[in-house]
Amino acid sequence: GHALKQMETELARTEQRLNTYRLEIDRTRSDRNQKELAVAEKRDQAEALEQKRQALEDDMKAAQQRVMELKTARDEAAQSASLAAANLAVVEERRRTAASALERIEQMSSEAGQRVQSLQTQIHSAAAEKTQREAENLQIADRMETLAAEKAAAEATGVQLQHESEQVRARISEIDQELKLARIQLDAARERKSELATHLAKLQSDMAHMADSCLNELGIPADELRANAEIPLVEGEQLISDETAYREMRTKLDNMGPVNMMALEEFKETEQRHQFLETQRKDLLDSIENTQATIKEIDEFSRQKFQEAFDRINENFQFTFRKLFGGGQAFMRLTDEINTAESGIDVVASPPGKKLQNVLLLSGGEKALTALSLLVGIFQYQPSPFCILDEVDAPLDEANIGRFTELIREMAVQTQFIIITHSKKTMSIAPVMYGVTMQEPGVSKIVSVKFGLDGALPRAASA
Repeated sequence: GHALKQMETELARTEQRLNTYRLEIDRTRSDRNQKELAVAEKRDQAEALEQKRQALEDDMKAAQQRVMELKTARDEAAQSASLAAANLAVVEERRRTAASALERIEQMSSEAGQRVQSLQTQIHSAAAEKTQREAENLQIADRMETLAAEKAAAEATGVQLQHESEQVRARISEIDQELKLARIQLDAARERKSELATHLAKLQSDMAHMADSCLNELGIPADELRANAEIPLVEGEQLISDETAYREMRTKLDNMGPVNMMALEEFKETEQRHQFLETQRKDLLDSIENTQATIKEIDEFSRQKFQEAFDRINENFQFTFRKLFGGGQAFMRLTDEINTAESGIDVVASPPGKKLQNVLLLSGGEKALTALSLLVGIFQYQPSPFCILDEVDAPLDEANIGRFTELIREMAVQTQFIIITHSKKTMSIAPVMYGVTMQEPGVSKIVSVKFGLDGALPRAASA
């Protein structure tokens, strides 16, 4: 049995070495594929592959020798241990597998040798091709020198042509400038000629109109007026200004129409009405200004009062929240801190163990406690004489009901609470309890219970 274990161990080692050989061959194949990319290094790689192949053959021979030794040991173990026939069969199967692996390794080694010969052939081909390429490179170098000389000559000719072209362009630009100046002068002369012709036609028309006006208004021909030396002549700008003033005054006189004899009285009445309306307007403007100042003052006062109430209620809310939840954090914030008059209010709460979040994301009990904290904060800022709570403790557990009842007991000093509840723990803090019962079908009765402060049994009364 011990000999068989040793044989199995040796076979395992042999299989491990065979796997190592396989990995080595795989690496050799990978190296061989990479060597195809560089023709200059293939010769050295082929030699390295040959050495590795020779080493593999030596290892395979050693493995074969070791297999023969294992076969001899197996025969001896078979004669000495007939009871281990099943284990020997397994070992034999492993041996056959190892032999097959050895045959595959030999085949792979043979393929590697063939690949080495193929690589050597490719190396010789690459060397011949390299020689041919070197000859072609020499021819290309000569051709490049010839082309470089031609290029230098062409560049010199191009520089000369470019210089001549620049001179021609400069001359063309000068001619264009002269042509543009001549066209501008010609256009100016044409415009001046047109203006003079228009002015001449206007003067002729004015002279004809003046001749007609002299006949119509004075009854004297224009030639006689021009011949009269006693009438002063008006020329140039003075003529233009007098003509313009005459036309304006004549136009105003025509627009006035007949004289209104009641115009002065109407003016006085209108002036009195204007003064009255102006006084009324000033009074209205003063009233509007006073009203706006009052509104501004009221807004400022309301803003101050609101901010004061908001800060106080926020403090009370935070304190009451921590008291009801036994820790945590809660506060109120304005949605628009700049315009507080139209701003909304967000309530942010964080019970112990939770991150800050909107109150709408809390559970039912947490919402109830948060709302109660806010209500208490408002009551503490401006107490109310009465407060009715309708089953606010319904979503609360026993621990939270205890905190709730403790808070109600503290606030009952200044506020009377009427609580509608089904919780016995909440009922226990009330000095008076009222219940509705129906002892007979369709007949309701109210039962009141008043708890004494001296420990006596409560007394019941029906109404």
